[in-house]
Amino acid sequence: MKYSKLDPGQIEAIVNKLGGMNGVQRFLCGEITVSEPECAWREEDGVIYFTVTSDGTTGSEWIERLEKKGFRVSGYAKSVLRSADFKPTNGITTEVAVLKGSLFSNNDRLTRKIRAEAERRNLTTPNAEIACLIREKFSDEEIKEMDLWWIVAMHEPIKGSDGYLNLLSVLRNGVGRWLSADYGFPVHGWVIETGFAFVVSQV
Repeated sequence: MKYSKLDPGQIEAIVNKLGGMNGVQRFLCGEITVSEPECAWREEDGVIYFTVTSDGTTGSEWIERLEKKGFRVSGYAKSVLRSADFKPTNGITTEVAVLKGSLFSNNDRLTRKIRAEAERRNLTTPNAEIACLIREKFSDEEIKEMDLWWIVAMHEPIKGSDGYLNLLSVLRNGVGRWLSADYGFPVHGWVIETGFAFVVSQV
């Protein structure tokens, strides 16, 4: 087996990852081990699964929390988060199922048909806060690994400041980690790179 040589910068990075020379010595003595981190999500037959846990954060608090961490929150998303219809929960762990857009033909990738497919799979409507929890949980790089550009939380649509019904969504677009909002109309069509977040029924 051939091994490529490490340059000094790579060696320094390894030492730093192990916590300095003390960490290196402990690693060589078998006192500490290195393991691959578990993936925070799994995919089965075009459906992505993971869990999130609510913590009572209000819509206005989500705006502050996400922006403080460097996320971007669109104006439409802010109006949804500030709505009286955004009702947070606390301490609820939810298994989320994201139906990938590739499961649907271009003609069938409509909100009403996606909801019908979710119902057929015994998936239920999520709380709107799911979008915030997803945004915080996953980096844009992880969403790219899912082969998605958007993850739309398929909650009950909430009227924004523009008077239209909206669904909160997570968006990666190369210029920031966005929490956005999209139209929630039954006939609204979606691109294939969209994922649609529902809740796995516990019944």
